[in-house]
Amino acid sequence: MTVGDYPEPQPGRPLWLITLADLALLLVGFFVLLQATQTAGTRPLAPRALAAGLREGFGASVTPTVDTARPRSLAPSAPRAVAQPTALPVAAAGMLDFAVGSAALPTSPDALAAWARDAVQDPRVQITVTGSVDGSRGDVDPVTRSAAILASDRARAVAAAIAHVAPGRVTLATSPTTGRRAAIVTQAFVGEPPRTPS
Repeated sequence: MTVGDYPEPQPGRPLWLITLADLALLLVGFFVLLQATQTAGTRPLAPRALAAGLREGFGASVTPTVDTARPRSLAPSAPRAVAQPTALPVAAAGMLDFAVGSAALPTSPDALAAWARDAVQDPRVQITVTGSVDGSRGDVDPVTRSAAILASDRARAVAAAIAHVAPGRVTLATSPTTGRRAAIVTQAFVGEPPRTPS
C-alpha cells in the first residue's frame, strides 16, 4: 500500500464557520427568550410565566398546569398551610362506572377505603379525589344541568366514603376534561409534614 492508494482528503468547513453558526443559534435563542418575556406582558417573570410566554410565542396553546387548581380540604377545622409543596403522584385507584347523571356510588367503597387506609400510613402522603364526567349531554347534574357540579358531587361522594381513614389529608378536585364517569383517588407524595414548635 502506498500513499497514493488513499483518497484525497475532502476539504472541510473551517472551524470559524462552525463557531459562527453556533453563535448565530445562541443569538436566535436569545431573541426567542426576549420575545417570550415580552409576551409574558404584565405577569411577573417567573419560570411558569416564562414557559407560558415561550409556548405562546411559538403558537402553542397555553394549558393550565395541574397544581393551578386549588383542591378543597374536607376537614373544615384543618389549619391552612401557607405554601404547599407540589405533590408527586405515586399511585391511583378509583370508583368507576357511575350511572349517567348520578353521583351515587356504583359499588361498595370498602376496597377503596382499605386501599386509602394503607396509602396514608405514611404521613408524607396526601390523598386527592378527582371527579369526572364522560361529556355526554345526559351526564350532568339533574338540577343545575352542570357537568362540573356532577363531577364535584362524584368526588365528594367518594371522599365522604374514605375521609375517615385520613381526616385532613383528603382533598377534592374536578377534572377539567371529559373522560369517563368516575372518581379517581390519587395517592401523592407531598414531603415531610410541617413541624410545629413545641
